Amino acid sequence: MIAEYEKAQISERTRRGKRHRAQAGFVNALTGAPFGYRYVRKADGAPARYEVIETEAVVVREVFRRYTEEWSSLGGLARWLTMAGIRTRTGQARWNKSSVWEMLRNPAYQGTACFQKTRQAERQHVNRRLRQRGGIPAHPVCSRPRPREEWIEIRVPALVSPTQFALAQERFEQNRQFAARHTKQPSLLQGLLICQLCGYALYRYSTRTTRRRLTYYRCTGTDAYRFPEGRRCANRPVRQDAVEALVWEHVIQLLSHPALVRAEIDRRLMELRTDPVGDVQRDVATKELARIRANMTRLIEAYQEQLISLDELRTRLPSLRHRETTLQAQLATLEAERLDAETYVTLAESLEGFLAKLQDAAQSLEVADRQRVLRLVVKEVRVGPDSIIIRHSIPLPGHGPTPGYLLRPGDRDHAFRSS
Repeated sequence: MIAEYEKAQISERTRRGKRHRAQAGFVNALTGAPFGYRYVRKADGAPARYEVIETEAVVVREVFRRYTEEWSSLGGLARWLTMAGIRTRTGQARWNKSSVWEMLRNPAYQGTACFQKTRQAERQHVNRRLRQRGGIPAHPVCSRPRPREEWIEIRVPALVSPTQFALAQERFEQNRQFAARHTKQPSLLQGLLICQLCGYALYRYSTRTTRRRLTYYRCTGTDAYRFPEGRRCANRPVRQDAVEALVWEHVIQLLSHPALVRAEIDRRLMELRTDPVGDVQRDVATKELARIRANMTRLIEAYQEQLISLDELRTRLPSLRHRETTLQAQLATLEAERLDAETYVTLAESLEGFLAKLQDAAQSLEVADRQRVLRLVVKEVRVGPDSIIIRHSIPLPGHGPTPGYLLRPGDRDHAFRSS
């Protein structure tokens, strides 16, 4: 407990010290120098400072000029920097759009580096890999941007004028307002499609003919501009309407067998009851929760005996309460995984009726409702040149032929199968 208290006290003092230095205008409160600058440590009584690297400063000014005057895209700027052989701040040969975005958004280039731009918050975004782990993130805390009025400005040498920096921010706002992605509709297989050849995810894009608009799913590895050596995959795009119709029809056919669903529930129930890993995780979380609560009690007792001040108590308690809340949520998740016998009996009795209602309303469900049903039974959908493989949690019966479907018009040998 004493070690944890000292650690929290040192961390709080360090945070207060850095904030005080930033408010006084010292550069050493920042973590490092961005592209175009060199961080010079304090020496011989001189404070730390940013020193301009002229060769990189020319690149920064050219990036701002192309973005504000020539209206180059972030991807085009990243390709230009990569082809020009310019190294990133970390020494990488390839530039990403995110690196260019961070450069154009960094206020240090107009002469005001900012401290305290982000804060720690709970992770809310749930992606495909997180869903596969049961929705429990490995790192429950992430960085979130703070309001602009909470930033602390520190004067540094400017590389671009404030007017040019403001023009770049205005174009960001225009792109955010008029971007075509704001008009997209949710798709059924969003986050579930994986290329069978290279393992990259598939994204949706559309093209327009003289009569109609067609939407496809395309492998990320087929985009040559994303990789310095060119495209990494030769898989072809697939039509969105055809793939989604086939996968949804297969899921409905799968759920039309209540015996399969009941057998899978029995298997999972048995695994959860006999799985020692879950018991170990529950024991570890329970012991850790008890230890944290004991530390909280001791901390309050130390305050009551006037061993620590009220400010120290207020500094130490929030982190302990946050860890307590996290462990309580983890224990609740582990307990929810252990299916209750009475709940299982009720589910088994109403299973046939639920699946019958689902089949009746399958074609009238909204895309969001179909997503919920699909993600309950489907882990991922692998798209190959000749087949589409569905990986789901409910095993298919061992007898009977594997259903085959036409994947692309004119390809009679391309099959659609499940596993």
